[in-house]
Amino acid sequence: MAGSSPCASCKLLRRRCAKDCIFAPYFPPEDPHKFAIVHKVFGASNVNKMLQELPVHQRADAVSSLVYEANARKRDPVYGSVGIISYLQNQISQLQMQLAFAEAELLCIQMQQERALANQHVIDIHEPSSLFCATASQAFLNPST
Repeated sequence: MAGSSPCASCKLLRRRCAKDCIFAPYFPPEDPHKFAIVHKVFGASNVNKMLQELPVHQRADAVSSLVYEANARKRDPVYGSVGIISYLQNQISQLQMQLAFAEAELLCIQMQQERALANQHVIDIHEPSSLFCATASQAFLNPST
């Protein structure tokens, strides 16, 4: 027990906080919600077993991970943090696609400017590279079509 009051775990479980309480360093009495959410998702006995199996220098990181996963499970009981990861991966894929379209459109604009500098003042709409640029721009501006 770190001070005169029991750790958040012992307080929630209504037990005496021993001097060598495994929860005390990671669940201080000032933050009772932290242990409450971990206890609700994983159970005090399971958390106790996990912490005892880990070397002392890894326990703080493990508790941090348990708190993160417990909060994710509170928001999404089925997928937890995996749901967050999946959502972010999907978002990355969409942004990569948008970037590819923007890069293609930029390349088309550069090609058109180079042609214009080479004294081609009229762009043939039936020329394959111009048609590609028009199609890429249309797809980027209206992704649903």
